[in-house]
Formats: sequence, C-alpha cells, structure tokens
Amino acid sequence: MEHPGWTIIDDGRPVEVPASIAGGTVQLSPGALKAALGWELGPEGLCAQAVCIPAAPGSPLMTGERVDLGGLAAILERPLALDLAERAAYLGVSARQRSEALASLQAPDFALPDLDGRLHSLASHRGKKVLLVVYASW
Repeated sequence: MEHPGWTIIDDGRPVEVPASIAGGTVQLSPGALKAALGWELGPEGLCAQAVCIPAAPGSPLMTGERVDLGGLAAILERPLALDLAERAAYLGVSARQRSEALASLQAPDFALPDLDGRLHSLASHRGKKVLLVVYASW
C-alpha cells in the first residue's frame, strides 16, 4: 500500500513523495525516486547523470517495478536513517565523500548571523584568517 507524504532528505534537501513500506523497507516508484534523488529507471538500470547501476528485475534493488531505498543506499555506500512512524528517510554522505572533504582541508560553506542580524558566510572570508568560536551547552 502506498503512503503519501513520505519525506526523503538528500543533501539537505527534503522532498515529499509517495512510498510504500514492505517488511520494514521503503519502496519508491520510478517517478518518486526521480523526484527525491534524481535517479531514473531505464534499460541500463538506475541512472543519475553519467552513473548507471544495473537493476534487473529480481535484483535485491528492485521489488517488481519499485526500488528499495535501503538497497540503493547500500549500493551507493551511503548511510540511511529511517523513521517509519514519521515517514521520513535521510540519506547521509558516503564515507568516501566525507574522506575526500576532510582530505581537501576545505571547510564546508555556511552562513550565520552576527549579533546585529547581518548574515556572514564562510565563503566570503576565503583566503583570510578566520577564528571560529563554537559553544554548546550540553
């Protein structure tokens, strides 16, 4: 049975799509998969940009015409967090991508307001020395 209103978060971008749950797995139609993650089902398998993953009928990735989200995450080597009760899924970044980001020694860009509410981004200070002070109350 398909449930509307599933939220899939990928790269910080939440998308609501219909999905079905079978045996604790989340299964997406080809249209929902494309809307949420950009992967299209074609004769070569699942393709996004220049990358294709074979997805023959009967493979663990496919259940009939539906794609198993957990199977896709496993093939892409990306962690997947599911909350079936809240109908939400979060795809994390692969270990390879995290390793490449750390090896580059480039901090990811972010923007925060100062005490006067003016927004400042880290990218606007590239090439300059920056002191970041971080505090957490826990």
